[in-house]
Amino acid sequence: MDNLKELLMQVQKPARYIGGEWNMVKKDWTADRVKVLLAFPEVYEVGMSYLGLKILYGILNKRDDCLCERVFSPWADFEDILRKNRMSLFSLESRRAIKEFDIIGISLAYELNYTNVLNLLDLGGVPIRSSERGEDDPIVIAGGPACYNPEPMSEFIDAFVIGDGEEVVCEIIDAFKLNLNRGKLLKELAKIPGVYVPSLYETAYNNDGTIKSFLPKEKDLPRKIQKRVVKDLDNSFYPTDQIVPYIQIVHDRIMLEIMRGCKHACKFCQAGTTYRPRRERSKETILRIAKEAYSNTGYEEITLLSLSSGDHSCIREIIEELNGGFKEKGVSVSVPSLRIEDILSKLPALISQVKKSGLTFAPEAGSECLRKVISKNIDMERLMEALRESYRSGWRRVKLYFMIGLPTEKEEDLENIAKLLYKVSNLKREIDGKDAHVTASVNAFVPKPHTPFQWEPMESIDTLSVKKGFLRDSVKSRMVELDFNSFRMGYLEAVFARGDRRLSGVIYEAWRRGARFDGWKERFSFDLWLESFKEKSLDPDFYASRRRDRDEIFPWDFIDIGFSVPPLH
Repeated sequence: MDNLKELLMQVQKPARYIGGEWNMVKKDWTADRVKVLLAFPEVYEVGMSYLGLKILYGILNKRDDCLCERVFSPWADFEDILRKNRMSLFSLESRRAIKEFDIIGISLAYELNYTNVLNLLDLGGVPIRSSERGEDDPIVIAGGPACYNPEPMSEFIDAFVIGDGEEVVCEIIDAFKLNLNRGKLLKELAKIPGVYVPSLYETAYNNDGTIKSFLPKEKDLPRKIQKRVVKDLDNSFYPTDQIVPYIQIVHDRIMLEIMRGCKHACKFCQAGTTYRPRRERSKETILRIAKEAYSNTGYEEITLLSLSSGDHSCIREIIEELNGGFKEKGVSVSVPSLRIEDILSKLPALISQVKKSGLTFAPEAGSECLRKVISKNIDMERLMEALRESYRSGWRRVKLYFMIGLPTEKEEDLENIAKLLYKVSNLKREIDGKDAHVTASVNAFVPKPHTPFQWEPMESIDTLSVKKGFLRDSVKSRMVELDFNSFRMGYLEAVFARGDRRLSGVIYEAWRRGARFDGWKERFSFDLWLESFKEKSLDPDFYASRRRDRDEIFPWDFIDIGFSVPPLH
């Protein structure tokens, strides 16, 4: 590490790797402390925006018997330096090699981060496969949204946490302190509700490749893993002394989670099912957190975070009091994930006060018929009324989210997307004679586990490309911008979202061939992935493009999210 400063002068963003930020916690490396490393398999700017990491970092560092540090995936320039100089990837706080930690906790937020996990472990000198780790190696634990189907990563992760992590993380530390050998510790972890240890379970397959059985190897292990739920969100830990980075991150502001869960049952939405039940933080707690967080960070924006912020029972009062308390300080309040009815029924007097970074709505589909199929209930007249109110209050830009390739979709549904975009843009002309700038973010529909669409196939890339061309031909206005996310990346996301543990071999092969940062368009190589599937004699269409039988055993069936999900048909 003596020449680290010199080496960092050769990379694009040295501040990704130096640590030392405001509110960073650095504890003495003593024998009586459990050493935990929180790893996020993305660049610093993305990982430092992830709320789950901030919460766990705070919880663990509040314990005297524990220290917690951070590491993020190095960009290609710094990876090259590490490998050429035979340096181990290190933590930001103490610059210790990651193999020196007792526990490595990895956040799995997105399926296309999987190869970054392997790369991170390899750069840190930690054996990539769980079966290759010995007594002196860290225990590798993963949590996060992608763990609701953990099977594709089962070869690389010692234990998965399913659900909320605030309480279970302390139970894991307590289990580690029993000083058991590796095998006994994994069995002890498997006793903790919400913890899944894949090496203690085995899968058998039918001749057609579907799952025949999924069973624990020992009788005392649970057949179902029940997700963990923090029932009392209001009294759960929330970090008010969040780290303030030296460089701008994706969400460079106070992120204040006001609610967890969602009362709306959109059939495509995995978060809507897996984050149930809906729980609120009280107005008093939210205002206290906001004041403390501002005092500790100095940020000039507060974002009220949830899946549907307008559903909070006190949202109007919260915004009023935050605006009243922070307006003179120059601190703005942003409210993402508002529904149309929220603006009309709850917030008409407040809409001119929140930050005008752009209005965002998610119709998801162009026609009322298709919106009914996906249970996205939107009154389009109320949408237009909400937009008029917003335009009068000073908004100039609108962003709309759509999906194409939804079950039962027809050409007229695509035509209606174009018509809706023109209508939203032209509506502003009634207010001031000018059209609004409208951006449509268009994603391919990806069927996800634990939703009513988990039985449905994803449309082929060729079919989606034809629909993309149709939409482009239908939209000619310079005030309407179409932004298509990569269908090939969406396809790979579907493969891993619906895949089984045999895909571990494909992930390893793709990483070996150079796959990194697959969620970045400029880094993604679809051909490399197709070669990796071919090498392992697996057909990705089997996972992404196949309609599942009603009674088929899913790779994620052993996870109990607390209620049963009915199929679409």
